[in-house]
Amino acid sequence: MQKEELIQMHTLLVQIKNELEKQLGDRVNGSFKEYEKLGVLPHHVHKSKNAHKRAIFTLGKEIAELYSHARFSEMSRVAQRMERVLTKI
Repeated sequence: MQKEELIQMHTLLVQIKNELEKQLGDRVNGSFKEYEKLGVLPHHVHKSKNAHKRAIFTLGKEIAELYSHARFSEMSRVAQRMERVLTKI
C-alpha cells in the first residue's frame, strides 16, 4: 500500500475508535492505551509509512480485543493475528 492509502485506513480506524468511545463510554476506558502510546495520528503525514502501519495494526488489534468476549471468539483470533503482524513491522 502507498502511504496515502495507509493514512486513509488509519483515519477510518480512528473514526471507528471515536464512535466506540461515544457509544460505549466508560466500557472502553483504557482499551486504546497501546495505540495512544505510539503518538501517531492520521494527520501526522510526516511520520513514516511503517509508523502508520504500526498504528493501524495496533488500533485494529485493540478494536478487535474490545469486541472479543471469549478467548477463542472470531474477534479474539483477529486480535491475535494482528499482534503477529505487529511483531514483523
